[in-house]
Amino acid sequence: MREGIEGIAFDLDGTLYPNYSLNIRLVPFLFKEWRMLSAFGKARNIIRAEQEKDPSKLFSNFYEYQAEITAKIMSVPAEALNKKIERHIYRGWEPFFKKIKLFKHSKETLIALREAGYKLGLLSDFPPETKLEYLGISGLWDAVLCSEQCGALKPHPKSFIDMAKAMALPPEKIFYVGNSHSYDVTGAAKIGMKTAWIKNRFASNLGKDPKPDFSFYSYRQLFDFMLK
Repeated sequence: MREGIEGIAFDLDGTLYPNYSLNIRLVPFLFKEWRMLSAFGKARNIIRAEQEKDPSKLFSNFYEYQAEITAKIMSVPAEALNKKIERHIYRGWEPFFKKIKLFKHSKETLIALREAGYKLGLLSDFPPETKLEYLGISGLWDAVLCSEQCGALKPHPKSFIDMAKAMALPPEKIFYVGNSHSYDVTGAAKIGMKTAWIKNRFASNLGKDPKPDFSFYSYRQLFDFMLK
């Protein structure tokens, strides 16, 4: 085990499976609901900007507030749109995960880390429980959290703090693994977690602060780094 590290927490989307494997299955939905999805993305950017400006701004009614902003952008009723977002995005995308494959060697690495004595946590910006079941890795975790249910989106520190509490470990004893420098590396580093960044050929944040403590392309590399 790495000296001083007792737990490893992971992002899900783009970190344990490749984003393209989901995106390619969403093409029909993107054509049909591009207006809603565009507004949804803008609304989440607005929430992130609000929380960056005022970190004390948390939302116990996150989903309703998100729908309210999205509805304003689209000029449609918020209540009906909230139900549509739940039906088409949060629940509608979940069945695709029955056919999505994890990154090569990722499941074996998770199992080996757990067997070595590390606590494992998962923190996603979207509800992860059903996805984990479909991906075949639902039983490996000591803690599973959704940042939206914590009232904030990454890189806000609230969800990372809640992750550390759920794992019953101080942040400095946790390695956080994610694919987004802006959200995962930045958010975890803010509260004192060590960070690992899984990169791809299109990564554009190399060299930007905060620098990850470890960068890797393959889960074999993460396995070796944490266990050898």
